[in-house]
Order: sequence, then C-alpha cells, then structure tokens
Amino acid sequence: MTRTTQITILVVLLGLLSLFYQGLWGDPRHIPPVLVGTQAPVFEGPDVESDQHLSSEQFKGKVILVNFWASWCQECKVEHENLLRLYEEFKDHPEFVMLGINYQDELPKARAYLKQHGSSFPHVRDVKGALAIDFGVYGVPETFVIDQQGVIRHKWIGPIVGDVYTNLTKNILTPLLNGPNPTI
Repeated sequence: MTRTTQITILVVLLGLLSLFYQGLWGDPRHIPPVLVGTQAPVFEGPDVESDQHLSSEQFKGKVILVNFWASWCQECKVEHENLLRLYEEFKDHPEFVMLGINYQDELPKARAYLKQHGSSFPHVRDVKGALAIDFGVYGVPETFVIDQQGVIRHKWIGPIVGDVYTNLTKNILTPLLNGPNPTI
C-alpha cells in the first residue's frame, strides 16, 4: 500500500468518525432547513372537516403558518392545545392565516381527532402525500411559516411547545406581521 493510499484511507476514516460523532451527540431534530429562504410550494386540497376546496393561492400576500399533523401522531397531540392558542393569539390580524395539513391519515380518524381535541382553523387533506413531499416533510409534526411574498421563513420539526412556542410567536410571527424586514 502506497503512502498516498494510506493518507487517503486515514482522511476518509476521520471524516466518517466525525460524522459518527455528530450523529451521536448532535441534535436529532436538527435537519438543515433547505427550503427556508425559497418560494413555498403552491398547495391545495379538500378541507378535512367540510371537504371545501382550499388553496394556498387564496391566501397570497398573507403570513401563512402551515402545520403538518396526523391523528396517529403522539407529538401532534402534545402540541395541539398550543396550536389552538397560537391561532387565538393571531387570528384577528388581517395578514395571518393558519392551516393544518393532515398527513398520511384516514379521514374518519382525522375528523374524530379534530372533534375530540378542537379545531379553530382549516385543515387541508394531503390526499396523495404530495404536499408533504413538496415541503420536504420528514415526519409529523412539522411547522412552516411563509411570509407575505410566499417565501418560507421558518421551519420547525417537532411539537410547538415551551420555548419553541415563544420563539415562534415573538421572534418569527410578530416581526413578520408587524414589520417590513424581520430578522429571522
């Protein structure tokens, strides 16, 4: 084995060791938000409760909070009360829209979930799973904030609870709704 080959093998092993180290002690929720800063996908589908057709196009020019959820998701149940509270906090702002997107779920179970846990904002059915693919969803819950120009400004993987809720309301939504150039 030549000296160059040995060095190459050593470099590759060190790189793999570094990735392994990061995987063991890194934050498993931290997945690089590749869509942040890009145009949000246009999406549409039937409402879970009414079957009325909903489209992101009808909310152009508004700040849209999109939350992917499912009735079988335990973390979705953990965050649901906070989502209702978040909607109550911002619902009267004329530029705010909140939409749930029901992901890989059976319609009767999704409807029962909303009836049991409460529903105050529309929920689009991701009938074919295409919406989740378009948004690059890894699992549920996942939340996106889209600005007035249709650009994804924030993505969170996991439940909206505790400091995450505070950050979302104070540092993401409030600046987008009240200022021309938020620092996100």
